Amino acid sequence: MDIEQKQAEFIDYFVKLAENQKGSSLVNVIVEATSHPSLFAFSEILSVPSIIQLQGTEFSVYIDVLRLFAHGTWSDYKSNAGSLPPLVPNQVRKLKQLSLLTLAEVDKVLPYDLLMVELDVSNVRELEDFLINECMYSGIVRGKLDQLRRCFEVQFAAGRDLRPGQLGSMIQTLSAWLSTSDNLLVSIQDKIKWADTRSELDKKHQKEIEDRVEEVKKTLNLKADPEFRGHEEICYAEPGGVMDYEEDRSRPKRRRPPVS
Repeated sequence: MDIEQKQAEFIDYFVKLAENQKGSSLVNVIVEATSHPSLFAFSEILSVPSIIQLQGTEFSVYIDVLRLFAHGTWSDYKSNAGSLPPLVPNQVRKLKQLSLLTLAEVDKVLPYDLLMVELDVSNVRELEDFLINECMYSGIVRGKLDQLRRCFEVQFAAGRDLRPGQLGSMIQTLSAWLSTSDNLLVSIQDKIKWADTRSELDKKHQKEIEDRVEEVKKTLNLKADPEFRGHEEICYAEPGGVMDYEEDRSRPKRRRPPVS
């Protein structure tokens, strides 16, 4: 089962769970969702009416926690730790995983030094263990650990929830991509038409050459036939003809004795 299908199933589960809870029970749902090892999308849970109704109550801080996991990073949490509830270890691991996905959106080559700061990791061994065991094995990223260059080369990274205002930018990016694709398609079609035209011209030229060759063959055959027939007449002439004439010419002529 791929990660997208898993996400859809877990999201559906927690959305239905949140719809049937209120007040403090929703806090448990939020903590469970943000601690779940295979859930990395939270916008749908944020939009559940019962979750929205927590705003302005004593539990409203947990909406902020849910927003943090939907759009924020570990650095964001550290900057606002005083106004947020403490995170359990599974939440800490999850938020660091999400932080890596955010970094991978910007750059596909992530220096170890940057990752150790953003993920609050003290050494390279700990960083590589986290990348391998908590990120690549879970399927949210694929990449190569380059120890010589001290960087992580990202080949694939799962997407996060869209941040507020990000949709407009994404639409612009997709529109630009669509325009480029349309122009490329037109160029490809023009090249196909040019290739088809050249192919037809080549076929026509080949046909003309073949027709000329056939004409030359016919002309040569017509010229060769009379010569061949004339040759036959010479070779098979009747006795007393040319051959006899030639034979007679080879004989010595007899002279008549003079008449006295």
